[in-house]
Amino acid sequence: MKAFFYTLLLIASSIVVASAGNFHRDFDITWGDGRGKILNSGRQLTLSLDKTSGSGFQSRNEYLFGKIDMQLKLVPGNSAGTVTAYYLSSQGPTHDEIDFEFLGNVSGQPYTLHTNVFSHGKGGREQQFRLWFDPTTDFHTYSILWNPKRIIFSVDATPIREFKNWESIGIPFPKSQPMKLYSSLWNADDWATQGGRVKADWSKAPFTASYRNFNANACVVAKGKSSCSSNSASASASRTANSAWLRQELDNASQARMKWVQKNFMIYNYCTDAKRFPQGLPKECTAMTS
Repeated sequence: MKAFFYTLLLIASSIVVASAGNFHRDFDITWGDGRGKILNSGRQLTLSLDKTSGSGFQSRNEYLFGKIDMQLKLVPGNSAGTVTAYYLSSQGPTHDEIDFEFLGNVSGQPYTLHTNVFSHGKGGREQQFRLWFDPTTDFHTYSILWNPKRIIFSVDATPIREFKNWESIGIPFPKSQPMKLYSSLWNADDWATQGGRVKADWSKAPFTASYRNFNANACVVAKGKSSCSSNSASASASRTANSAWLRQELDNASQARMKWVQKNFMIYNYCTDAKRFPQGLPKECTAMTS
């Protein structure tokens, strides 16, 4: 059975996003003083980090629900102390956020994939994973599916985490604040690698991460109006197969693959950290197992 699921993961790892955006059209490099670069006529983007500064970019569009895909190739070699962040976020003290963060490693050691969900300014919902491949030798697809019922994190089309809408038991869920897509490469050697015990080796700088094949099948919000609203000219598109993600959930096969990943590659789950929550685990943790 284990070998069977591993085979599925290898097959899924070969899946490539069919349609790609253009970085010149879809994104702005927002900081880094030239350390972020758009290449190959907008088909690729790189971010770099040295001892002076990192770099970052953000989407021009804001989204309220969507299926977001991006292919990343992470910093190779000794990337200790670096963090490559790729996330959706709104702004303000009660912001919503959906995070992928890749915590750098010592050469030969695995990356840590850190995930988190913020709702109305409250986070603390971390799950961490090792990856079943080397994310520095080739591009791999990291996806966020966000609809009114759930958030699904996927790697090469393999779901690794699901966060459901538990508003029925008083848990806030991101559903009203449009979010932009952000990414950054920055120095976090005070905590990123082995709790900050391993610092960045600046003799290896610049550290560089690469991006390609961005795709957003999503509801775009502009001037307060969503492209998926009932009075929008594109509303009919929300009833087509192209927006099936608005109702998408994990089928039995996908749930089995996610459970296999969590059993074999999850290294931290806030819902099992009783020491962190001496007054009791968060309510959604109980709901997930009931």
